[in-house]
Amino acid sequence: MDWSLLGCGASGHVTFAPDEPALRDRLSTTAREGPAWRCLRCGTFVIGEPTASGPAASAPRVRRGDQVRSALILRIFAVERFLRALIVAALAIAVWRFSVSRLSLEQAYHQALPPLKTLLRDLGFSVDHSKLLGLLHEAFTANSRTLGFIAIGLGAYAVIEIIEGVGLWLLKRWGEYFAVIATSLGLPYEIYDLMNKVTVLRLVAFVINLGLVLYLVLAKRLFGVRGGKKAYEARLRSESILDAELAALAAEQEVAVEQEVAVEQEATAEAAAQGTPAPPPEPPGAAGPPWPDAEAPAAAAPTVPSAPGEAPAEPDTRATPSNPVTTVASDADEAGVPPLPRRHPTR
Repeated sequence: MDWSLLGCGASGHVTFAPDEPALRDRLSTTAREGPAWRCLRCGTFVIGEPTASGPAASAPRVRRGDQVRSALILRIFAVERFLRALIVAALAIAVWRFSVSRLSLEQAYHQALPPLKTLLRDLGFSVDHSKLLGLLHEAFTANSRTLGFIAIGLGAYAVIEIIEGVGLWLLKRWGEYFAVIATSLGLPYEIYDLMNKVTVLRLVAFVINLGLVLYLVLAKRLFGVRGGKKAYEARLRSESILDAELAALAAEQEVAVEQEVAVEQEATAEAAAQGTPAPPPEPPGAAGPPWPDAEAPAAAAPTVPSAPGEAPAEPDTRATPSNPVTTVASDADEAGVPPLPRRHPTR
């Protein structure tokens, strides 16, 4: 059985339009009849306007699948608690009124007792061993103060049952804890009654209470059982359509980022493989003089060797813009330093 569809059939679909554009596109579609939105409970697309809208954080938390069945079971237990509280409250009111007007009720009882006994004998009942008449006789002989305490105790028990029923009906976690604690406190007394005498009513009540305690502890993971509250909430998130879509959207964005990084790395590797290596650095002074205003020295012309007995030939200065020897001599004259004597070649 699809409990999600059963829940939508009983309570209606729950659609939501988030403000986030990417998530909004994942939860909506366009049909011939108009826009349709995905139900957060059963997952089907429902044509029409969404039932709610806003940021994704404000989306309603919807129970799906087994959680719908669990909610139905808890509300059945809640109805049983309400009925029990109603019966106990009626009994408390009856005891209290009996304690107030016990004398008048006792007189009426004694006046109606003879015809009542006759009627019961005609119907085949044993009046002398009747438990109901014995309880009435003990009630008439009881103290009014004792009857008042009994009425107060019954009233308190009825209030506990009402609180327990409200918590279970509203599917609150505090109601589940309260139901487990309150029901567990009554189990020892029910076991004692069953040890004295087994009746159908006592046995049914004991089975219902024990089943409720075990179901709440195991299925709702109370008191840290099966991972406790964290495991229970993680299961709810895993079954949520909205949380599943958010996780899928985050995974897609992460994959897109990884692909972009991979493309950039591949482009960088291709550019490095196709490029030429950088030229080696030039030595100092190869690019020009070490100071900006200096001129580069002219290249010295080659010296032609002279024949024996002749003076050495002067270098040809036509190919060069200036004579370095003359330049050096003129610089020396300006500085006041006598020129060096010219050396003659040995013969």
